[in-house]
Amino acid sequence: MYNICIFSGTTEGRKLAEFLSEQQINTTACVATEYGEALIKPSGKLTVLTERLSEDEMEKLFLKSKYDLVIDATHPYATEVTKNIVSACKKTNTEHIRLIRSTSSVSSETVFVSDADEAAEYLNTTEGNILLTTGSKDIIKYTRIHGFDERLYARVLPNKESLEACIDAGINPSHIICMQGPFSEEMNIAMLKGASAKYLVTKDGGSVGGFDAKICAAKDTGVQTVVIGRPEKEEGLSFSDVIDLLCKKYGLQYKPCVYVIGIGPGSDDCMTVKAKNMIATADCLIGAKRMVENIALPGQTVFEAIDPQKIADFILSRREYRTFAVLLSGDAGFYSGAKKLLPLISGCETHILPGISSLVYLCSRIHRSYEDVKPVSLHGRDPDIVSYVKKESKVFALAGGENDVSNILCRLVAAGLANVSVYIGERLSYSDEKITHGTAKELARGVYDKLSCILIENEHPESIISFGLSDDLFMRNTETEKRVPMTKSEVRAVCLSKLKLTGNAVCWDIGAGTGSVSAEMALAAENGKVYAVEYKENAIKLLKQNAESFSLANVIITEGRAPDVCKTLPSPTHAFIGGSSGSMNEIIDLLTKKNPSVRIVATAVSLETIAELNECMKGFDNAEVVSIAVTRGKNVGGHNMMIAQNPVYIYTMQNGGKKV
Repeated sequence: MYNICIFSGTTEGRKLAEFLSEQQINTTACVATEYGEALIKPSGKLTVLTERLSEDEMEKLFLKSKYDLVIDATHPYATEVTKNIVSACKKTNTEHIRLIRSTSSVSSETVFVSDADEAAEYLNTTEGNILLTTGSKDIIKYTRIHGFDERLYARVLPNKESLEACIDAGINPSHIICMQGPFSEEMNIAMLKGASAKYLVTKDGGSVGGFDAKICAAKDTGVQTVVIGRPEKEEGLSFSDVIDLLCKKYGLQYKPCVYVIGIGPGSDDCMTVKAKNMIATADCLIGAKRMVENIALPGQTVFEAIDPQKIADFILSRREYRTFAVLLSGDAGFYSGAKKLLPLISGCETHILPGISSLVYLCSRIHRSYEDVKPVSLHGRDPDIVSYVKKESKVFALAGGENDVSNILCRLVAAGLANVSVYIGERLSYSDEKITHGTAKELARGVYDKLSCILIENEHPESIISFGLSDDLFMRNTETEKRVPMTKSEVRAVCLSKLKLTGNAVCWDIGAGTGSVSAEMALAAENGKVYAVEYKENAIKLLKQNAESFSLANVIITEGRAPDVCKTLPSPTHAFIGGSSGSMNEIIDLLTKKNPSVRIVATAVSLETIAELNECMKGFDNAEVVSIAVTRGKNVGGHNMMIAQNPVYIYTMQNGGKKV
């Protein structure tokens, strides 16, 4: 069993001690004060030694305990302690590493001094209040500043030793701030304003020690920063490097704990108790700026990000944090970034905490059940909202970006859905929450907040789902000689049933003509895409008109001849070939190269095309051909006559899988 000693007193030292104890490594954490001891929780493998050790006492401890490694994680300014540790390790032949904090960048306006004496000398030449954030050790040196009892505010650790040092130095009791850092920029700003400070005295303890937050706060409030210079050129390893070294050297595993938390619509009142508890104990909060600003506790580290890859990179590279809380709006399982984030952090210990979604919240506010609501997100997506509203009695949509509430309502009005009932929820759960009710037409011209969602109710949904829409529903040329071919209703129904479309299918309709097959493909594959390929100008015009008539946002018209214009299209899951212009072999060859298991349905009426398809079907694992002959009734001179249509041959082809 390995035996490691850590000289702590810093956040990094405490986290290292906790990490090693969790890995079942015998660990001794050396701290100088009882307050430092209180911050570290002893366990079966972790012992806390509270004592200021001289070099001789360190030597005796190292010889007695025979440590495999000593880690110096003391404060950057504890130079004497660091020298003693190095000397004691050399004399006892004990392996030693130094953990250092990265330096921070400061502006050219910052005043640098070598030590507390020089800081006091400089401040004695100034006027205005001072916020001292360097602790109580040298507090007595600042009492030489003229008017110090009125000017000086001291922020020190909340322990008896620090408080007594301030009182003994004559610091005004009302000017003593006993708090544990690091502090957020906002908290520093509040303290600087509360003290009416003109000067901030600090040491460069690195970003982990809250130095960056202090510098930013001073800049925001116009306060002059006085920095007591840290030791020059300190050699050692960063926290992340120390963790990596320990893992490699002793076969340990660093596994950060990540809580993916749904925080509800926005206000604290809508968060679960467990979510609040996890947020309070997390080392680092990650999320959109508006979320972390509202939720972060004083002094809590935050990282502003919404991109899953950026979040994952941060989590996996920042070893100084053991527990992360990733904040997601609403519910973590409802159109959130969790879906993309979780695979990226698969090596972490992950927990998902659900929250109240905006769907649940809005429905509760307007007294609606939500088990029959169709949820859709238009935030960064472009699903066909019109087709959903036509088919469903209730549709809930998350608005955002180009698909804001007004845009959605205008699309509904243009599609003949002006009278559907609409509930608009703006800034749900906040003090300025607003819920508006009316028809799509009545509300279309309104201006709504970016944080909005919408519930649409359609009393008369078109709930019938079947193939073979009436031919009369599609626009066609009136001039017979320019008439664009169209796959008729009965044939279309059989072809679409043979295709076996899925809801998220990626379809090619080659030789789309009027777009009757494209339209029905798009209606069936409501979460997919349909690429309608056509090169005839008059047909392309009809394609566009019919796509607009059916409000089909998922139909993409591709102008040109197949297979040439298809080479850059996404890989298809399904394809319908209604016209090939003599390029059947090349089209099918491209389809199978794009996706070897693509399901293809093709029609033929001429003997030449039949011959082509008969040859093509030989190259598939599964293939079939059926012939369909439709006879339509027609009134001729008062009598109903049955008029036979040309027979159509329907080929179905697919590699792999079950028989077609």
